[in-house]
Amino acid sequence: MEIVLLTILISLIGIAIGSFINVVVFRTRLGEPVTGRSKCRSCLEPIAAIDLVPIFSYLALKGRCRKCSSVIEWQYPVIELIMGVLFGLLFVRAYMGIGLADYIETSEWIAVFIRDATIASFLLIIFVYDFKFSYILDRFTIPAMILALIFNVALGAPVLPMLLAGLMIGGFFAFQFLISKGKWIGGGDIRMGMLMGFYLGLEMGLMALLLSYITGALVGVGLIMAKKREMSSQVPFGTFMAASILITLFAGEWLLNWYLGLLG
Repeated sequence: MEIVLLTILISLIGIAIGSFINVVVFRTRLGEPVTGRSKCRSCLEPIAAIDLVPIFSYLALKGRCRKCSSVIEWQYPVIELIMGVLFGLLFVRAYMGIGLADYIETSEWIAVFIRDATIASFLLIIFVYDFKFSYILDRFTIPAMILALIFNVALGAPVLPMLLAGLMIGGFFAFQFLISKGKWIGGGDIRMGMLMGFYLGLEMGLMALLLSYITGALVGVGLIMAKKREMSSQVPFGTFMAASILITLFAGEWLLNWYLGLLG
């Protein structure tokens, strides 16, 4: 019963952080400070506190501004809900000691949850920003890289292998950047590759890398077949990288064993 109540509480905190993530994404795009009172993007009127309750206010208002009736973007409740579910799952994973790296003691579950919740918050910002605006900002990737490395080293990860993992995966993207003169990928992809290594280590980082390409290709082909994109259109790869890091965190071992089984 205790874990159920704690999971609900942590999920509610995640929903609140999801609301803040929406603020960060939109205000970063507009060049506005993340502090300050929220306002409607259409009528520019300040939003009352009663209309700022995550998810519930959106449902109560039927997705429209109380004052001007303009449509509120669906992104708001969706990101809040995703973050709530993600925080709940991360809490259960850490609390139960599921899929933790060998260097982590089960008694360190609180630190593991704090690490994962922090990195997940950055990843969701990167996911949404790249999905909407096709750009990966250093202001999000660089802090996430540094924090991932610091957290892992503090939890007992060997420093050199973690550094090499980040440099190798980041170097893979840097090589592509150099030979294509920046036409194939952007600098943000290099930082995301380093984040994969610093956070997941080499083995799971490579799994996340492979998953990024597979999901990116499948979604890209699907969009082309649905005539939503052209063959020459760019796909926001940072979105797939962010999602793949989280998927690998939860199911990396299973995916790796499944993939190796396919190879015989």
